[in-house]
Amino acid sequence: MSEGQSAEEQYVGPLGLVEALDRPEPPPAPVPDAVWHFGRHLNPEEQGQADYVPVYDATAWVYFSNSRHGLVRPVLLADGFNSGPSKLDELYDGFENGEYPLISELRGRGRDAVIFGFGDRTASILDNAAYMTEAIMKLIAERRGDEPLVVGGFSMGGLVARYALAGMETESIDHQTALYFSYDSPHRGAWVPIGLQAFAHYLKRGNPANGALSDQINSTASRQLLWRHIEAVGDIPGEDKARGDFLAALESVGNWPMRPRKIGVANGRGDGLGTGIEPGGVAFRSTGLLFPGTTLYAQAEGDDALVAELKANFGQDETVTTDGLPAIDGAPGGTLNSFEIAANTLNGLPFGGAEAPVPEICFVPSVSAVDVCDLDTTELLTTDIGSLPPERSALDDFLCASDNERHTKITAELCEWIIERL
Repeated sequence: MSEGQSAEEQYVGPLGLVEALDRPEPPPAPVPDAVWHFGRHLNPEEQGQADYVPVYDATAWVYFSNSRHGLVRPVLLADGFNSGPSKLDELYDGFENGEYPLISELRGRGRDAVIFGFGDRTASILDNAAYMTEAIMKLIAERRGDEPLVVGGFSMGGLVARYALAGMETESIDHQTALYFSYDSPHRGAWVPIGLQAFAHYLKRGNPANGALSDQINSTASRQLLWRHIEAVGDIPGEDKARGDFLAALESVGNWPMRPRKIGVANGRGDGLGTGIEPGGVAFRSTGLLFPGTTLYAQAEGDDALVAELKANFGQDETVTTDGLPAIDGAPGGTLNSFEIAANTLNGLPFGGAEAPVPEICFVPSVSAVDVCDLDTTELLTTDIGSLPPERSALDDFLCASDNERHTKITAELCEWIIERL
């Protein structure tokens, strides 16, 4: 949670973009009724040390609805993309202590909440889907009775669950899941501004110690998620090979699971109304001595659109333009405070200094979260989703938020809609 962010604006599992260092520590989560680990990485140099802590590929933290009854009606809630491993305290805090107490509401309705996290949230979606497959089989084995499972996730977690369930069906494995859900998941891709990607790589080129943001953008999962990506300053934005391979892998398992009912929600509006960001307007500017004159601009459509002027005392100046991209920063969708995080990063450096006139932009367009169309044009991005026939989406039912709000924000509007369909 960045400085000034209220509890109601907490979010779970977005593309974290190396969140602000001043984010306060969340309160400790209640002790789970069960903890299951999947996979394990052993570091030979640390084995045998008294304080050695093994690293697992995935973990499920289980909260029974009734501890006397054990696991009866499980709902798996998968984390999304960010740096490093999933952390229970952060996840529980985001689910429970915002606008809507999701964990309490699930347990109060007789549902067992299973929070599923990854050992590396930047690893391949396909690899993490394999661990989710193990978790689903563990749920089936531990469940008392035959109540069908509910399986889904937030942001990237929705894609991990989608692939895991579809893959199990392809392998004729009975996943015993009646309902799949996604929460602001980028089914058609997510967006990080090209100017910001270029600036992240520019920072690392000048000083590898400032490479965390660049490394995150170039991680495997990020390449799979982002609709358009650049690996280095000066690259032409395009679909990364990792994304193409991921989409082909989805295709190989039928794209979607067929047995469960599939529902999804978007943190963006569905009527085509965006956030009002001016295409081509100044979104970020350096105010310090390190990067004098560095300016990032909101994405404009058309050719030769200026998105970044990168300047530094230590290196070569760069001008970054794009061709043929839509005005996506202001599109309706779940938002992320991307430029604000970049400004906070610079403000944390000696002689850095920056401000973000446009602190947050569209991260997961609504049309992506509910899988109705691609992101290629401004017209598509501002589609009036409510006017489309239901079959345009692979989801059996979906809901868009009443307003464009923070990506994966836990709201009563969206959570109650999901819970009603359990």
